[in-house]
Amino acid sequence: MVKTSTQVLTLEDFLQLPETKPASEYIDGRIVQKPMPLGEHSVIQTELAPAINSILKPKKIARAFCELRCTFGVRSIVPDISVFTWSRIPRQENGVIANIFPMAPDWTIEILSPNQSQTKVTKNVLYCLKYGAQMGWLIDPEEKAVFVYLPDQPTTIYDEPQAHLPVPVFAKDFSLTVEDLFSWLLD
Repeated sequence: MVKTSTQVLTLEDFLQLPETKPASEYIDGRIVQKPMPLGEHSVIQTELAPAINSILKPKKIARAFCELRCTFGVRSIVPDISVFTWSRIPRQENGVIANIFPMAPDWTIEILSPNQSQTKVTKNVLYCLKYGAQMGWLIDPEEKAVFVYLPDQPTTIYDEPQAHLPVPVFAKDFSLTVEDLFSWLLD
């Protein structure tokens, strides 16, 4: 069950609260706890982030992060996978990756869980696009479909097994078909 608080807080107040498991997000002045990831969600997340990193990270093009808090505009959200281009990854003075990511990811990826509101998740993807994300994916394991969102373009649905999923320009070396993505659920 996803918990939603009726208490209205400021973003600054929210950021002072202890982290929850699963993560809570700050949306429109309210705290919304994400659902606990279940099997299909967990498998896709566990396989997809390393697959992206295996291609983009060694070349210092981009890096995928799981469950990373991103705070920008008036929201603080935790996409299932956030991909940041290498030059945009916040770092401390010593070069270590920073704990605070005060920006939208370049590529946001959400994986729909059973009983999760597709509308809520879609709003987070669209919010990321509004704040500079180049692309958003909403993966629906039940329907074996991927909704692809681009700024100022119609949403495209990929559900044909042999269809190659589009990726942002910076990730052009990463290739994945719909069938490849959902085959991880069979392993």
